[in-house]
Amino acid sequence: MKKKIVFILNILIFAFTILGLVIMFAPKGNDGSLLSSTGLENLKYFTVLSNIFCGVVAGIFLLQKGRCPSWLMTLKLAAAAAVMVTFLVVACFFGPIYGYRALYLGSNLWFHLIIPLLGMIEFCLLDGELPFRKTFLAGAPALVYGCVYLGNILINGKGEWPHTNDWYGFLNWGYGPAMVIFAVIMLTSWGMACLLRAVGKAIQSISSKNK
Repeated sequence: MKKKIVFILNILIFAFTILGLVIMFAPKGNDGSLLSSTGLENLKYFTVLSNIFCGVVAGIFLLQKGRCPSWLMTLKLAAAAAVMVTFLVVACFFGPIYGYRALYLGSNLWFHLIIPLLGMIEFCLLDGELPFRKTFLAGAPALVYGCVYLGNILINGKGEWPHTNDWYGFLNWGYGPAMVIFAVIMLTSWGMACLLRAVGKAIQSISSKNK
């Protein structure tokens, strides 16, 4: 039963990723949503990239017909940790600043809320075990994105709104606080990977005892 649920969750993650992208790229006026741009410009956001990553990994899982070797398990952990960072940053950082309603409109409903939650649940139900060292690899997406984000600003400058390179506004308080924010995000990514791994192991242990 658990394997069937995991397979269904992967179908939903893959389908909802496509749905979110269709909504995101569809011509529209100002729908009031925040942290969204027009067309391909949306690909600059970690939200979109992390959800696409999660959807692609779900597609790979489906092509593997539900089998999850170690390399795919590592990708699953990285994808789940990445979308959970998106979920937590929106829920705990941007939500109180900008208001939650504007952050859960349109494609953001899928990318900020639904897919991250499904990704977390799906990983925790997976059968398999990863060594602790793989949790560091799972934090790589956030680390790579953070380096590119800050590198782009250092090379090309911050710019002025609406053509700013600091589209998340992390540098509104200066470079010092921005570095602290990115450090917290990196630690959160790794922490989520550790938490997801621990919860997955606990669920497997309970399932084994009930067999």
